[in-house]
Amino acid sequence: MSVLFENFGFRALWTPELLLGLLVIGILYFLLITRWRSRFKGSAPVRTRQKVYFVLALLALYIGWGSPLYIAGHIMISFHMTQMVFAYFIATPLFLLAIPSWFFQAMVDRFRSPVTERIFRVIWSPIVALFLFNGLFSFYHVPFMFDTLMQSVVLHSMYEYLLLFAAALMWWHMIAPLPSAFPLSDLRRVGYIFANGILITPACALIIFAPTTLYQTYTDPTIWAQVMAYCLPAGTAVPMGLLSGPDSFTFLEARMDQQLAGVLMKVMQEITYGFTIGYVFKQWLKKEKQQDGALTISDIPTAKP
Repeated sequence: MSVLFENFGFRALWTPELLLGLLVIGILYFLLITRWRSRFKGSAPVRTRQKVYFVLALLALYIGWGSPLYIAGHIMISFHMTQMVFAYFIATPLFLLAIPSWFFQAMVDRFRSPVTERIFRVIWSPIVALFLFNGLFSFYHVPFMFDTLMQSVVLHSMYEYLLLFAAALMWWHMIAPLPSAFPLSDLRRVGYIFANGILITPACALIIFAPTTLYQTYTDPTIWAQVMAYCLPAGTAVPMGLLSGPDSFTFLEARMDQQLAGVLMKVMQEITYGFTIGYVFKQWLKKEKQQDGALTISDIPTAKP
């Protein structure tokens, strides 16, 4: 990592504009749950753990979209895949867990109408969310698509925002932050999580088992130099020694790096989905206990006057 610090300035390494944007989002969140909370119907104090989730979500998104990993992800695909894990498999569910349900309910009520409800029924459909995220994720890792996006800052940023939106839709149905809105039963949520794990597997398998390197971004010096130029001030020479040579930042052969990237994604996806299944079962058991308690109370005979 010291090689990166020697070749890149503060802005390229630490992405201060992203830090500023996330700071503003953080301030708005804490204003929402403190000063503005009384404006929302049925609002309740936000738990400490939700506040912690939000801070961790901001940190995870910063690691995924900024930080020195942004530069490292342009040199090794395993770092790039680590960025994707932080942005779409850690930050996204943490945001949904951190935002209070009364805020989600207020947004649903505010924009509810016959027209918008039909639109949201399509957009927020579990099937749409299932195939949208996994389709976009798989399409992103098609070699031509990947190399094209990496060579265009605008296109790549737009695709990142689209992936984040699709990830939020997907995680919405797994976490169910607002059970009354487009609900799945607990059993179906578990099946939904397994389905997501299955659909993301082909993209990971392609990366792991490809007989050759797939992405010119990490193997063609000309394309790599063009991609890296976006990380540097205008007119600054690209440090070609980072890609090869004695001062190279890469510590794995390109194909091994590619295989590691696929393994990292699959393993981290399995871990996050495993925690999510545990979360769903915890909610399921809680509901069963509440129902059992309600039945027990209702079974108590009332004294006749």
